[in-house]
Amino acid sequence: MRRIIRSIVLCTVLFAGFSLSLAAQEMTAEEKKAEKDFHDSVEREIDRLTNLLKLEDWQVFYVDSILNHDYKAMQAELKVLQDQKVSNTDMYYDIQYKWQDKIYEAYEKLFDESQWAKYLKSGAARDKKARDKKRAK
Repeated sequence: MRRIIRSIVLCTVLFAGFSLSLAAQEMTAEEKKAEKDFHDSVEREIDRLTNLLKLEDWQVFYVDSILNHDYKAMQAELKVLQDQKVSNTDMYYDIQYKWQDKIYEAYEKLFDESQWAKYLKSGAARDKKARDKKRAK
């Protein structure tokens, strides 16, 4: 009788472990897709800036580093708010604006004068002005 109960318990535990393993693999697939989408969007932005500003190789390296670091940091902060179930959308916007400003400031240091002027004309100045205006409200 004990052997039967042990066998049933063992089968249940193994089945539960197998189910959790499948769920973990599924989450990993979703996370892999999100990571791939993230890297694709960073690559598109790097390509856009490279074509627009004629970036040198060392500048491409720094743009890649800036975008990867800042976007991941922004996502981590947004995830904290999401996990805390914060419903105030202004807090989400504040985090996005903070990291967009950090990227803007890093680019200002990285680009030369002509690149910076082209970058501002490409819409960055308008975006910065809109962020500042929304913050003022």
